[in-house]
This record gives sequence, structure tokens and C-alpha cells, in this order.
Amino acid sequence: MATLASSPALAATDPRDGARPAVIALWLQATAFLVVCIVVVGGITRLTESGLSITEWNVASGVLPPLTDAQWQAEFAKYRATPEYRLEASLGGMGLDDFKFIFFWEWFHRLLARAVGAVYALGLVWFWARGVIPQGFRPRLVGLLALGGLQGLFGWLMVQSGLVGDMTDVSHFRLSVHLLTALALLAGLVWTALDMRRLARDPAARPAPLTGASATVAAVLFVQLLLGAWVAGLNAGHAAYDWPLMNGRLVPEIDWSSGVLWTLTHDPFLLQWLHRWWAWIAVAALVWLARRARRADRRASIAVHTAFGTMVLLGIATVMSEVSLWIASAHQLVGALTVAATVWAMHADGIARRSQTAAA
Repeated sequence: MATLASSPALAATDPRDGARPAVIALWLQATAFLVVCIVVVGGITRLTESGLSITEWNVASGVLPPLTDAQWQAEFAKYRATPEYRLEASLGGMGLDDFKFIFFWEWFHRLLARAVGAVYALGLVWFWARGVIPQGFRPRLVGLLALGGLQGLFGWLMVQSGLVGDMTDVSHFRLSVHLLTALALLAGLVWTALDMRRLARDPAARPAPLTGASATVAAVLFVQLLLGAWVAGLNAGHAAYDWPLMNGRLVPEIDWSSGVLWTLTHDPFLLQWLHRWWAWIAVAALVWLARRARRADRRASIAVHTAFGTMVLLGIATVMSEVSLWIASAHQLVGALTVAATVWAMHADGIARRSQTAAA
């Protein structure tokens, strides 16, 4: 007689089978999708100069936008007290309707931030309480929760930097920290979801290792993303609208009088030029990674090639369109997807390296 433990009906619900990791992977992928959405909306917020339209952070009451004319007038009054309005927006004759437009994007950005936090935190509590998180993954999942919290904190510190003195924009350094933390969170979610997928197929599978080659490619891509964040934060996309030349020159005129370090981190012409040409170093690194990953997962290789190819084309189009809102937003979207595809290939590279080591 078959025992209860060997009953097919009960075995299918055993926590040790692949069902639980597969569900956890779906939860992580859903959170990653929301992170991609918030990165895109954050880019639109920056491009529309909307980031300073909400001057306070109210976790609960801020969920709803103003609903009455009096509430709108109160929010507009707060914005009119900011240096951005006094020194910049007011010169264009901004009215209440214009304010409502920029307010929407910042409010929507913050709403998505709350959604990311809620989806991840509630899912973590649920899986933890049911005791279905695979062994060894709890610290990593808690770490991702902490990283998400830090990303939100960095976002508020970024906003604060644009509300003091005569600042008409947020600090591009804080903006880059805010963006890169979001992309690091996306990378962690994708990598962990891939580990869960492997665990669902094989309960004995171990997490994929990070290879030296993958770490090198990640470092190269990090530099490109950092440059892109600084270009966005300094409005350096407007430094030149031609390509491959910049204002008719291969190398733009750069003023080094403020010092090398300041110029490397603040000059819009130099930063756009570096972002343009470091992109080709990133492309070479990504091609190398894709070839390595192909041995373990051909789909990851295809994803990397598709993502970076589209991103380069959209980057060129962004420049030549004089930073069209929707083309620039698409460029940022594909940038986030390139991060996800790169992590996929890095994960596959780790699996391939492990298989080679085992075979040897």
C-alpha cells in the first residue's frame, strides 16, 4: 500500500518540489517589472522637470493627489516657494494647468515606488510566514528589501538637494545614486529569479556564481550607466544635436579651467562625449559576455545583442531629435532592459563556468 508521503497527490504539494521556487520567481519577476516601470517614469519625471513639483514626502496622505481646487492651490503655493519656480519656471509664465502636468509625473513616480515596496514586502512576509523560501535565500531576499528602502531614501535626498539655495535642479550626483540603486535592485531581482527558476527545475541546483569576466562587464556597463545619469542630471543631452560629430567636431571644445576633476564630473560637453564613446567599449564588453553566455543559454545571448543594439540606436536618435521626450524615455527603458539582459547573460556565464569546472 502506498504511504501518504509517496502519494502522487501529496507529493505534488511537497514544499521540496519545484512549485514553490517557481512561484517565488514569478513574484520576483513581477517586482522587477515594476522597477523597470519606475525607472522609465523616473526618466520622464526628469525630462519634464517634474521632480521638484512635490516638496514633501507624505507616505500615507501622499497616495492621493489633490482632489479639490483648494488642495491644488495649496500644492502650487508650495512649489512657487521653490528656487526652481522662482528662478526658472516662473519666467515661462507657468500656470496651474502646467503645474498639474508636472505634478502628475512626480506623483505617479512616487505611487510606483509605493507599489514596488508593497508588492515586495508583502510577498516576502507571505513566503516567509509559510516557510517556503528555499534554504540560504532568506538573507538575500532581506538584502533586496533593504536595497529597495535605500533607493527610496536616496530618491528623497535627491529631491531635497533641489529645494535649497538657488538650486533649479537636483544634484546630478544624488540622481545617479538614486538611478543606479534602482538598477542594482533590478539586477538583484533578476538574478535571484533566475536562481529560483533553476531550483524549480532541479531541487539540487546551487545559485549561479559570479565569474570574473561577468564582473568586468558589469563594471564597464556601470560606467556607461553612471555617465548616462550625469548626462540626464546636467541636461547634457542638449550640449550637441549632431552625430557622430559634436557641433561639427569630433572632440568638442572643453573648458578645463575649473580643474580636471570638476570638468570630468560637471562639464556637459565632455560628459556627452564620454557617454557617446564609452558606449562602444560597453558594446564590445557585452558582445564578449553574450558569446560566453551562449554556451549555457542562447536566449540570453540574443537578449543582450537585441537590448544593446536597440539602446545604441535610441541613444543616437535621442541626440538627433534634440532630446525628444518619448525617444529619450525609450532610451532609458531599453537601458533598464539592457541591465536585465546583461544579468541574465552573467547568470548563464556562471552556470557555464560551473559546468566546465565540474567536467574538468
